[in-house]
Amino acid sequence: MVQTNTICICGAGTMGSGIAQVSAQSGYYTILFDVNESILEKAKDSIQKNLQYLTDKQKISEEEKEQIHQRIKFVKDINDCLADVIIEAIIEKIDAKVALFNQLAEASHAEVIFATNTSSLSVSEIQKKVLHPQRVVGMHFFNPAYLMKLVEVVKGEQTSEDVAQTIYELCKQMGKTPVMCKDVPGFIVNRVARHYYLEAMKLVEQGIATFKDVDAIMEASGFKMGPFKLMDLIGMDINLSVSQSMYEAFNNADRFKPADLQIEKVKNGELGRKTGKGFYDYKLSEP
Repeated sequence: MVQTNTICICGAGTMGSGIAQVSAQSGYYTILFDVNESILEKAKDSIQKNLQYLTDKQKISEEEKEQIHQRIKFVKDINDCLADVIIEAIIEKIDAKVALFNQLAEASHAEVIFATNTSSLSVSEIQKKVLHPQRVVGMHFFNPAYLMKLVEVVKGEQTSEDVAQTIYELCKQMGKTPVMCKDVPGFIVNRVARHYYLEAMKLVEQGIATFKDVDAIMEASGFKMGPFKLMDLIGMDINLSVSQSMYEAFNNADRFKPADLQIEKVKNGELGRKTGKGFYDYKLSEP
């Protein structure tokens, strides 16, 4: 297996910054890259707040907090992305991910692992267009990455067994619970969870229940979050993108058809927590 000392995360949005925090907390020298300096600054602030929260709760000491900070390097030059494992957490478009990996390949040797955090795109399709495709693997974290334990390790058609096992073990070193799966539409979680969202939205669209009623009864049934709170946390744009991807992957099967309700939310820019409003209004108070 490839020995991992340095991890680079490309994309400093909510997911990327969360993965960077996990990496640094796990003792790895961590590089967080984004071309947008304001997004990098926002990521830096977010990580600092999360670590301060852990310090206040006495989960980590002041000394540990400073050590974690020192292990993270924030960069905006892609030539600084030199690591044993590079994880991309950028826009959910195959062409964008392929272009990034091929740009990174120019400065990386063939043993550097390229992991994609895609939640629904085909790892096999991505690796077909990347130099040394056997090193490309899926590493699907869940939001928020610094709290959620599950990681889907996705083997594409050409992913080497050594690469898949390296990432599987890396997840365990990060304190995560990895699950190995084949490259199929939606992997495991989104294949199952899609109906948690879509059926919930059908209930609301048909006037059977309000979104608050659905959340309340699902949470009372043992779910940590109702589907509407969860969609607000994930982001409606991401949720819709996954729905559309699954719908197309299953030849427009009606059971995966995106709901009009989620299309309307995205159209209105009501994406959830990140915009201050989704199904719930976060500008007023927490639901």
